[in-house]
Amino acid sequence: MGKRVLIVDDAAFMRMMLRDILTKAGFEVVGEADNGASAVKSYEELRPDVVTMDITMPEMDGIAATRKIRALDPNAVVIMCSAMGQQALVIDAIQAGAKDFVVKPFQPERVAEAVRKAVG
Repeated sequence: MGKRVLIVDDAAFMRMMLRDILTKAGFEVVGEADNGASAVKSYEELRPDVVTMDITMPEMDGIAATRKIRALDPNAVVIMCSAMGQQALVIDAIQAGAKDFVVKPFQPERVAEAVRKAVG
């Protein structure tokens, strides 16, 4: 069985695209969340092996959600996903505990490689 993934993005089509990429790469998508607050709740319930986390979302952004998830579980593996031009946020994301950073629009092989690398 593949590693378990939680997909977090406020855009439904991005979640769908990530689900498709990750499923084809052999991962099991165990849940989806559309904002940081529900991501933290879903993480607590599902305890996935890895989280793909959008940065810019309503209610709670991805960096704040990553900090909360890492506070719950210091071993949590989070990969940030964001649009071009948000490189300044990469540093914040890494400091918050993100293991990697994938840029939108997604290149399927880059996404699968980042997840594989992050979960070993």
